[in-house]
Amino acid sequence: MDTAAPAPRHPAAHAVRLPDGRDLAWSEWGPPEGRPVLFCPGAGMSGVLGFGADVLPGLGLRVLALDRPGLGRSTHDPAKTYATWAADVGHLVGAEGLRHVLAVGFSQGAPFAVALAGAGLLDAVALVAGQDDLRAQRHLLVPEVAAMLDAVDADPGGFEREVAERADAAWLWQVIEATAAPRDRALYATTPLGAAVRAALEDGFRQGAAGYARDLRIALGPWPVRPEDLRTPVHLWYGADDTSTVHSPDRGRALGRRIPGARLTVLDGEGGALPWTRPREVLTALAAV
Repeated sequence: MDTAAPAPRHPAAHAVRLPDGRDLAWSEWGPPEGRPVLFCPGAGMSGVLGFGADVLPGLGLRVLALDRPGLGRSTHDPAKTYATWAADVGHLVGAEGLRHVLAVGFSQGAPFAVALAGAGLLDAVALVAGQDDLRAQRHLLVPEVAAMLDAVDADPGGFEREVAERADAAWLWQVIEATAAPRDRALYATTPLGAAVRAALEDGFRQGAAGYARDLRIALGPWPVRPEDLRTPVHLWYGADDTSTVHSPDRGRALGRRIPGARLTVLDGEGGALPWTRPREVLTALAAV
């Protein structure tokens, strides 16, 4: 099993100018000639938290960890949707001449990775400890998450404004830590992973909370593509001991049945930190597609 090894603190930083004048930024690890893997980080995190840096050269892969609009160094887009996000990334793919593109969506980044698959940008995608299609799993959600779905339905703009007023990096870190599996909390406390996650949250909120609030509103809505309509190969990865309230409440089992040809791996003894505890396994399987 891989050990928890966050990406180096100083990845290569890049940005591309979008047609409307905004910037889309990312952080990069791995050989420049490597096959591109677009990493969609978790809630509120910028791309400064990559993963798998030590294994990328041997696998011939290059990770581009994306800052979603309003997070990190990417210009905020108050009208952001899954469709505008996919269009932004499509421009990056074209501008950089990326070919045979793969993607990894972690936690709240999972539906954003699905949007890229739905737009035809990917050869394959791995959803790792990914947020499920929560509305389809409503009967399994904890009351707090179900209440957020109701709040978005009742007043989406008001929900977004309220989140933007109260959220910050410290608050979100407390939520992550409080809902993490014991194994993940131990990793945060005893390895560099905890500091790396906090740094990614601080960088993610560098412009304020508007980008995170918009992401949360979007991610609590319908998925960008019905799982049944996905045609891109999908590999679902979950830890059997994952206790996050916003990942998959059934460890991806229902989602795996809904996605044509999906592969599901549930790892015993693991929580939600799989990009950092099992990077070689995730990336090796993804690159084999």
